[in-house]
Amino acid sequence: MITLNQKFNHIFSITQAEVEEFSRCSGDNNPIHLDADFASATVFKKPIIHGIFSASIFSKYFGTIEPGPGTIYMKQSLEFLRPMYVDTDYEAIMTVIEINPTKNIAIFECQILDCLSKKITIKGEAAVMNKEKIK
Repeated sequence: MITLNQKFNHIFSITQAEVEEFSRCSGDNNPIHLDADFASATVFKKPIIHGIFSASIFSKYFGTIEPGPGTIYMKQSLEFLRPMYVDTDYEAIMTVIEINPTKNIAIFECQILDCLSKKITIKGEAAVMNKEKIK
């Protein structure tokens, strides 16, 4: 059962092969994500992960881990604060900030932190519904 102020954590990293697959599937082939020579001439100095691909960790977590299967992902706000890079460990932190038991909906504060620097790379809020785990 999901409870108010409950916190969930998930460590993850993304490979360059996964970035390339996301690029192929999404059609976003911006060279900032795929071309090291191009990226070296930018403020980032190396390719960065697509922001929305990085944030998709929330969808994975909510839909497969907690609340888990049967969860309906209803809404997500996002702020992209810092670039994210391949083969780097990140921590997704999801904290329950509101529960509507009548509608089986929970609102989560969502953050991604760089595990080494502890700086927030992405933040936002998500709303999810699960009739079995949110009451």
